[in-house]
Amino acid sequence: MVEFTGEVENYDRFMGRYAVGLAPKLADAAGLHAGMRVVDVGCGPGALAVEVAGRVGEDHVAAIDPNPEFAAVCRDRVPGADVREGVAESLPWGDGTFDVALCLLVVAWMSDADKGIREMARVTKSGGTVAAAMWDFPGGGLQMLSYFWRAAREIDPSIPDDEPRAGVSEGDLVERFGRAGLRGVTGGTLETSVDYAGFDDYWEPFTGGGGPSSGAFYASLDDADKASLRDSVCASLPDGPFTLPARAWLALGTVPGR
Repeated sequence: MVEFTGEVENYDRFMGRYAVGLAPKLADAAGLHAGMRVVDVGCGPGALAVEVAGRVGEDHVAAIDPNPEFAAVCRDRVPGADVREGVAESLPWGDGTFDVALCLLVVAWMSDADKGIREMARVTKSGGTVAAAMWDFPGGGLQMLSYFWRAAREIDPSIPDDEPRAGVSEGDLVERFGRAGLRGVTGGTLETSVDYAGFDDYWEPFTGGGGPSSGAFYASLDDADKASLRDSVCASLPDGPFTLPARAWLALGTVPGR
């Protein structure tokens, strides 16, 4: 049994609970059913891989992530799956291995998103499906982060706007799927929400590292600014339990005949 590290536990509380909500919706959109072979690209600790395994069987699931701790936990959660360490841009499977290739909330973090999507298409058989979803960051699709950065800019107005990232703007995933040679590409949105028991349930994951950008910003603050940031975010959220919605862009495409 793999022991959860602080990094994995914090991810599960920070972003993982959103991934759990989106996983069945991405699986639905891709039309998963028993007998299919499916690869989860950028699997993290396994939110999507667990969902896929419940539909097609663990032995029909492959998954890959560059973080060895995340890959180990995914392997533990889906022990019958083929889980590997590696990157989207160089998938370790042969051409046409899978019926479906999925990528949940990862395209923006690929070093070369177009290459990663081409690799997803390569390992998917002719007539198979490639599907990806990525947060609508510019449109405030992830309110959990929007509250944080709004308060952060009150402390440091020099914080730049988010740098352009792959997949986060409307139509970007669809364009990339087209450039990868996929056919019949369609776009849409996936939506979910997360229930928080209260402010501390929301805030504590930020103090443990949060996302790569928010965690680094929080860690850079002195104690006074950390307290100020906390108070500002807290004032913008309801007292007691609350729910935050989230929205991601979706793209689906079919691999053409080779």
